[in-house]
Amino acid sequence: MSIGYACLTVGVHNAGFKSCTIKNAGYEKLLGLIEHNLTSLENIIDYNIENNINLFRISSDIIPFGSSVVNNIPWWDIFEERFQIIGEKIKKSNMRVSMHPGQYTVLNSPKHEVVHRAVEDLIYHNHFLDCLNAGRDSKIILHIGGVYGDKKSAIMRFMDNYKLLDENIKNRLVIENDDKSFNVRDVLEAGVQLNIPVVYDNLHNTANPYDNSSDDFWIKECSKTWNISDGRQKVHYSQQNPHKKKGSHSETIGINEFMEFYKHVGGENLDIMLEVKDKNISCIKCINSTVQHENIKYLEKEWSRYKYSVLEKSPEVYLKIRQMLKNKNVYDAVGFYNILEFAMSKKEEKGHAINSLQHVWGYFKGVATENEKSIFMKLVDEYMKSETSLQTVKSHLKKLTIKYRQEYLKNSYYFILS
Repeated sequence: MSIGYACLTVGVHNAGFKSCTIKNAGYEKLLGLIEHNLTSLENIIDYNIENNINLFRISSDIIPFGSSVVNNIPWWDIFEERFQIIGEKIKKSNMRVSMHPGQYTVLNSPKHEVVHRAVEDLIYHNHFLDCLNAGRDSKIILHIGGVYGDKKSAIMRFMDNYKLLDENIKNRLVIENDDKSFNVRDVLEAGVQLNIPVVYDNLHNTANPYDNSSDDFWIKECSKTWNISDGRQKVHYSQQNPHKKKGSHSETIGINEFMEFYKHVGGENLDIMLEVKDKNISCIKCINSTVQHENIKYLEKEWSRYKYSVLEKSPEVYLKIRQMLKNKNVYDAVGFYNILEFAMSKKEEKGHAINSLQHVWGYFKGVATENEKSIFMKLVDEYMKSETSLQTVKSHLKKLTIKYRQEYLKNSYYFILS
């Protein structure tokens, strides 16, 4: 069993990807972007290894315009050594990677040029995974596409166009139910006929259900499409954002709701890809709540990341968690995260926030210049008077964190959670 996240990270340093517009996509520009993005990918892989994350979806955007004639750089040759290094790290850590082409990769379009571009995009994704020497279990996830006024014809067109694909792409391709057009039954019927594994997405099924059958039922039905050579069955898991339209991903994964799903569907036998706004943060939360090692050091590591964010919300909860972690023989990850979630749900209170600001300032008061101290005191005073935001004060402290290389603070969630 593995739990993973998709594409981007939150709060991980030197892990961002860059792109450019078509008019700026010259040779040297693209070369620099690819080099930067591969470095970021390697940093993400290192972060995943350090945090026991063995499932990861790689961004399609690492090679800008990867499937377009705009990019005529033989990136697979130029960066062959970089790909080998990254691929070896993935292999040695038993990390399973995947890719998910975007919404414009539509294999069932009635327009020939759109289908041609979709095929080219799938060729690019497969080539990228090949460069990493990834196995057949490193999947490329695709939706059926659009309905175009006739669902039956649209599915038939997908199946016909699927035959255009190279066998190596077919070996990697998996299809997924979506939140508007093709429900899980539609996708299963296509998957069975074409011998394509089906990824079940729980939130898509909530937004676009076939019937009222349970997650467990559909996961078992989808499991029949997975062969041994495809690797462990994968599912996509997300929770509804209560403040957005149906089918929108939540900002974070609520641990109780996740654990209920995990236990109900036999999550220990699945690879679960989380689709959530806070990415790796929720991923580590869910891993720590389901692992068998039950070592308190993993919760202590998490506490080092959360502690000043919790202090900002509630000194009472801060003390409660500190007391909880004193007992080294009790590993209650779910209880730990429940308390954290409660703290983070509390509204901003100036007194608590200033208390946390002062604690964080303590890392700099012995090294900061008089001007930096003056700026900090001025910003705190303005915040107390509601003349500036809490985020503005924290931004000043973040700059000091980077300047004075305070790794403990750099690795915390203090500057990214609110």
